[in-house]
Amino acid sequence: MFISAIILLVSGIVIYKMVDTTIVHVEEWNALAMRELSKTPVIKPQRGDILDASGRILATNLRYYTLRMDFTGEQFREREFRDSMALLVDSLALHYPHRTAKEWTKHFEKALELRLQWRNNVAKLEKNPADEELRKATRQLRGRLRSWPILVKVEHSEIERTKKFNFFRIDHSAKTGLIVESTVVRTKPYGDLARQSIGVVSEDSTGEKHGMSGLEGALDSLLYGIPGRAKKVATTRNFSNWTDTAAVPGYNVITTIDIDIQDIVETELMRILDTCDADWGTAVLMEVSTGDIKAISNLEKKKGHYVEGINHAVRPYEPGSVIKPISMMIALEDGLVRNLDEAIPTGGAWAYLGKNPIKDSHAHSSVPVRDVICYSSNIATAKIILRGYERHPEEFPKRLAAMGFMQPLGIGIRGEEGPRINPRPKKIDLSRMAYGYTTELPPLHTLSMYNAIANGGKYVRPRLYSRLIGVDTIIDMPVTYIRDSVCSARNARILREMIHDVVWKDGGTGRLVRSKVVDIAGKTGTCYMVEGRGYNTSKKRLAFCGFFPYEKPKYSCIVLTANPKRNMRGAASTSGQVMKNIALKLHARGLLDNSGDYRADTHPDSRAVLYATHNAEPYRRLSSHFSLSGPRRGSTPADVPQGSVPRVVGLGLREAVIKLEDAGYNVKISGTGYVINQFPLGGDSIPPGNTVTLTLSQDT
Repeated sequence: MFISAIILLVSGIVIYKMVDTTIVHVEEWNALAMRELSKTPVIKPQRGDILDASGRILATNLRYYTLRMDFTGEQFREREFRDSMALLVDSLALHYPHRTAKEWTKHFEKALELRLQWRNNVAKLEKNPADEELRKATRQLRGRLRSWPILVKVEHSEIERTKKFNFFRIDHSAKTGLIVESTVVRTKPYGDLARQSIGVVSEDSTGEKHGMSGLEGALDSLLYGIPGRAKKVATTRNFSNWTDTAAVPGYNVITTIDIDIQDIVETELMRILDTCDADWGTAVLMEVSTGDIKAISNLEKKKGHYVEGINHAVRPYEPGSVIKPISMMIALEDGLVRNLDEAIPTGGAWAYLGKNPIKDSHAHSSVPVRDVICYSSNIATAKIILRGYERHPEEFPKRLAAMGFMQPLGIGIRGEEGPRINPRPKKIDLSRMAYGYTTELPPLHTLSMYNAIANGGKYVRPRLYSRLIGVDTIIDMPVTYIRDSVCSARNARILREMIHDVVWKDGGTGRLVRSKVVDIAGKTGTCYMVEGRGYNTSKKRLAFCGFFPYEKPKYSCIVLTANPKRNMRGAASTSGQVMKNIALKLHARGLLDNSGDYRADTHPDSRAVLYATHNAEPYRRLSSHFSLSGPRRGSTPADVPQGSVPRVVGLGLREAVIKLEDAGYNVKISGTGYVINQFPLGGDSIPPGNTVTLTLSQDT
């Protein structure tokens, strides 16, 4: 009888609810249903990948998972959890050792302690519901306990493994409190390599993730894809999303970067920056024939370490003397100089218009036109440009613009800037502009013009990406030209010879960059750094721009080093050394169209070189057996007084290190071959225990 009454009561309640829902309040429920069914949720597209020239991933989307526990559920089995905790924390400590078993235990005991406090608060609120402070504290406790962190940003396999641990293997998630959250993270498998040029992705005000810098920002609309739309459909128990318009994934972008070359460039830049303690540096390596940027690195010092920083390659700076070949190009093209042997009077200083005198750091009474670049004469460069533009200085910026030099390069880096050149300069400004002051150029613009000189006058546009790959579309980005010809092939050849003389002619400012392995041509540039409203003459920005191998240029390169404070402080010994080391590394890996076999007859200059000690007799058999060149010997350094730093210039690395370490000094090295420079100098009274920095070169 009792059971029948219960059944009738339950049936009555069901009938009442049915009538209330389908008849009494039907309009309200229908309106609620229509509101849900009218929603059209956005389906976010999958962002495209960024890859290097050979298809290796530089930036991609990876889904990570976060594991949490809800300690507030009614079905949570607290007793079983306590009983299983010892085995559970052992498993967690074994596979996730960022916490020890003891630390995992404390982590869970803290959660259980807060759970007890929360339950006590709930009981108190039932007796005193008007206590707002208690209600707020209870709400905060519940928020913490509902999302107690276990694992953050792990792979799916880690989640599946963890679910098999003691207690977590209970089938029902309401009983274990386990909650799995997933999120998509933009990941760079190669870390900081070319990070600024690749760019970053961030969430905007709408909650969508878009590119904020670099390629990610410049090509955001292509990488992002096209969002889809879903519609709500009614199912037996709930509303579900039904795809109405599928999302279209973003394009995959194939860049011109070669990650192996990028690693070489970044390593060599960091090595020199660290040796000379510079504030920052940038290096760009570009393929001459195509304009493909194979590597771009930007490093700056933060908290004692060099990290990928601001993209200095696309920001304008006063270029210094690296602009002189561009000025000479205009002079040759405009007929301002016709006889390369014409002597330009210099005298070491020249007060044009009675203003602050223009000076040459390497004073000559006169300089032939063919040696103006080699000796880096500010005076001669200014006098040559003034021949054609002194009466109308505003025509010089117009001449640069006519060459295409003022155009944005549009290589695909968000935030790229163009040159800053006064369109209406005064005569005195023009005289300074000719050799690299009173104007600001992004290093990449300067490099593009050197690349044109190496390319026979063809002004190819630098590019950072070469192909876009969509779901059913492939778009190849062709090699394009800013100008088909920025100068004649004859003048390009003359300029190449002038730039080559900078390195290879006696008196040239780039002599330290010489290498018999790779024939390098390049121009040095030194410029005081601007601080406030004037120049800080104690801080220099050093540049080296050029190309290699000289006879058949494959790569052009520019390097900037800002404010070196020790050891090497010249443009050739800092930025030039970076470029030289890059060229040697590329040659060693057979990336300059050279043979990988050091004995190959077709490449006699690529034979390995034997760097013998001063007693070379035991090594002559090696020379014969391995087809090495004759042994190279360094000079024997003079002795120094007892207690001072030994002289090691001229010694091989092994002998130099032994001599210095025997005297109690630490040793830091840069380069290969024989010691050509040491700091502190030999004979200096420096206590043992200090570090001696050695610069080595293959040329004795």
